[in-house]
Amino acid sequence: MQLSDEQLIAQSLLKINAVRFQPAQPITYKFGLKAPVYVDNRCFPFYPEEWAKVIEGFQHIIANEHLDFDVVAGIETAGIPHSAALGFFLKKPSAFVRKQVKDHGTKKRVEGGVVDGLKVLLVEDHITTGGSSLSGVEALRAEGAVVTDCLSITSCGFAEANEAFAKANVKLHVLTSFSVILDEALKAHKFTEAEMKVLQDWFQEPWGWAARHGFEPSVRL
Repeated sequence: MQLSDEQLIAQSLLKINAVRFQPAQPITYKFGLKAPVYVDNRCFPFYPEEWAKVIEGFQHIIANEHLDFDVVAGIETAGIPHSAALGFFLKKPSAFVRKQVKDHGTKKRVEGGVVDGLKVLLVEDHITTGGSSLSGVEALRAEGAVVTDCLSITSCGFAEANEAFAKANVKLHVLTSFSVILDEALKAHKFTEAEMKVLQDWFQEPWGWAARHGFEPSVRL
């Protein structure tokens, strides 16, 4: 049976250890959330065969969703390699958005070219709360760009992120979901059935997960 794009990307993520599962030793994200899952899509460029599947997957979404744009833009820093590669293959201009205004030089957030009046397709590596991505959308719009769509390799699928994107009138397109990643990881014996339930519980309600499983509660910073 032919695998779907979602399954192929999920398998690639697992193959290069871009997604790691630590239900017994959760990590803490910089905004205070404890998690049994860690995602690091920055390692894709080190594995060109697997990275090619990501760029192809983005191209499939663009074709299937009939996305219309003039420029591809990545969020500093993890989104930049993917946006640059995608722009190169599509022969489209590529730009990037700084997370903050630099304190020297031109003091611009949008780098690479003038986006005023142009349709910009935003590219991210991973979406958690969506804060950095939507800050990038604001920066692009402040420069006169039209931004209606964002591509990402993965997303935690949190309701607050989905609501924030909807409020900003940006449609989020994700290559693979964590339900698919978890299914593929279970098939690959990355964890047990019992651990699978612990992981699924985090995706259902992440902020109360640590306390429910005997860890120090997550604290919003």
